Amino acid sequence: MTPLSFSFVQDENGSIADYSFAYTNHQVCSKDNGRVLGYDNSHGEHHRHIMGKYEKVDFISFDDTKEKFEKEWRGFHATQQRNNKGS
Repeated sequence: MTPLSFSFVQDENGSIADYSFAYTNHQVCSKDNGRVLGYDNSHGEHHRHIMGKYEKVDFISFDDTKEKFEKEWRGFHATQQRNNKGS
């Protein structure tokens, strides 16, 4: 099982007000509560978490951010699968 979480809150107009996408795995990353990869807009800014590091990101849209997260997660997951087969 892969620990993925997706959440969002809509405002009164139906627009996405807050969002969070996260992949956590304590065996891969011991920092940031095990968050290997994540995107959210908490703390008043759009940002990305990657292996315990935090960086601001340019926000285009909720859907664009979701696609970025999914693409990065798929790439990371595929790499992990390849590495596990070689073990």
